[in-house]
Amino acid sequence: MAKNQQQQAAGAARAKIRLYVTDDLGADGIIGLEASQAHYLRSVLRLGPGDEAALFNGRDGEWRGRIDGIGKGWASLQLMEQSLPQPIEPDIWLLFAPIKRGRVDYLVQKATELGVRALLPTTTRRTVVERINLVRLGTTAAEAAEQCRRLSVPELRAVQPLDKVLDAWPPERRLLFCDEAGAPPPVQALQRFADTPATPWAILIGPEGGFDPDESRALRERPFVVPMSLGPRILRAETAAVTALSLWQALLGDNQ
Repeated sequence: MAKNQQQQAAGAARAKIRLYVTDDLGADGIIGLEASQAHYLRSVLRLGPGDEAALFNGRDGEWRGRIDGIGKGWASLQLMEQSLPQPIEPDIWLLFAPIKRGRVDYLVQKATELGVRALLPTTTRRTVVERINLVRLGTTAAEAAEQCRRLSVPELRAVQPLDKVLDAWPPERRLLFCDEAGAPPPVQALQRFADTPATPWAILIGPEGGFDPDESRALRERPFVVPMSLGPRILRAETAAVTALSLWQALLGDNQ
């Protein structure tokens, strides 16, 4: 192994802590952390000057950073070298009806782990919970990305009604509609698109009470919609999201 590769491997082993930042990352840069991140390093992990952490921002890959100053509510890190380049990720969105706290946290966490690029909370006619804490969910997504070694954090959009989302839909993006009524199974629904894996996609998960029949008919009439069944059992919204994302990744995404 070359000397620089040995140094990178050693640095990756030392820098087990990963932090998401919004600043640009580059050679010889200095990064100032948010107060909560500084508190985590100083008071929870008991780190100090000379200790390392890995930093990523979704654009510039992952960088090794060394703490050169830390105090109550602040910390600065000297960027040392890029440890991982920024990968090309599958272009997949997730549309989901807001659900109760705890369950929606789980959904966002697992969607982040499964590579979702954008999260679109979408209200339907049978949606019960119409408000969610976007700030908290953004933190949940960032923490999930830190833990799963992902180098980006999903974009989290404001809640919108389904009809408004569909009216503004980009026609080149296919929408995988997880339908409970008479849709084809996953392999049959998706395998015909295997020759165009780079096409942008989205997945639509229904609310706790399922889709209204008129909504289902309207969705099926859209030219970009691809209906798919998730099987004979009724799944919770967060279970359906994980299942659909796993199937899409296995058949069309980065697991090919």
